[in-house]
Amino acid sequence: MRNTVRNVLAALLLATAGSTAAEAAALCFRGVNLAGAEYGEGIGTYGKDYIYPSEKAVAYFAAKGMDTIRLPFKWERLQPQLGARLDGAELQRLKEAVALIRRHGMRIVLDPHNYAYYGGKQIGSREVPSFAFAEFWARLAVEFSAEKDVVFGLMNEPHDIAASAWLAAANEAIRSIRAVGANNLVLVPGTAWTGAHSWAADRPGGANATVMLGIKDPADNYAYEFHQYLDSDYSGTHTACDNAQSAAAALTQVTEWLKANGRRGFLGEFGAAANSQCLGGLKKMLDVVSADGDVWLGWTYWAAGDWWPADEPMNVQPTADGDRAQLHVLTKAIRASGGTAACTDG
Repeated sequence: MRNTVRNVLAALLLATAGSTAAEAAALCFRGVNLAGAEYGEGIGTYGKDYIYPSEKAVAYFAAKGMDTIRLPFKWERLQPQLGARLDGAELQRLKEAVALIRRHGMRIVLDPHNYAYYGGKQIGSREVPSFAFAEFWARLAVEFSAEKDVVFGLMNEPHDIAASAWLAAANEAIRSIRAVGANNLVLVPGTAWTGAHSWAADRPGGANATVMLGIKDPADNYAYEFHQYLDSDYSGTHTACDNAQSAAAALTQVTEWLKANGRRGFLGEFGAAANSQCLGGLKKMLDVVSADGDVWLGWTYWAAGDWWPADEPMNVQPTADGDRAQLHVLTKAIRASGGTAACTDG
């Protein structure tokens, strides 16, 4: 497969020679995750097991002043066989979703929502070698290489993989992205669900705070992606925000790490229920990010989506009664930071 990967990379590079690559840009993100395309088991059936965002959903959040959609999808659907071409029908659905979001003046973060697994096998295993992950990103990157409003989120929440092993896989993927001429911004998570609260925690394979400094990007256009929830185990599965204070403190600590190491960060997932404790915690987290725009690119809240359960506590999909309480906190943060006019492509 390795020779095949090299051939694919060479062919894709040749195909894009002479094209204008996306300029490196310092982007500013204030948005939401629109779930749906990552739903279901296996490949599934479109419209039955999974769905991409509707225009109504995208338009709603654009009207609230948001400028970014993080778009989760499944690697297996886009590439049903490792090393093979991307599925044409699924790629078209993804491109149509990107075009829809763009029509509403919003940026797109592409998010393979796979936790560093493919078909239940971990990246770096015999079944899913790291060069297969790099090959997937080469194929995907070439499809969006000239679109500077498209950001590449390498992988959602890698877990149960050593930081050292994840670093190697991430660097290989970034090399492949750059090899096909794509200079798009790349968002790099750590392992252990890329939690801000555990970024400096030591574990087998090393701490994210130490190991992930080894990211190498020929285009030098990347940022670290962090996720942070406020409940007792930081999982985002409880309605009580027992760790509201420590979640904000974790972002402050990560801010200092970013500054000390001359790096940039992006808060890709955070969310909480609509009680006063949680809403206060959300505000504090947003305040931390907004106060240090020199190192933070911005945030996307988790989550909304046409099929997102109405009774899910963190959901910000609108109800028949109007906006949810969490959305009021988010839109207030957008207004306080100058609205979308403050976000410019550098």
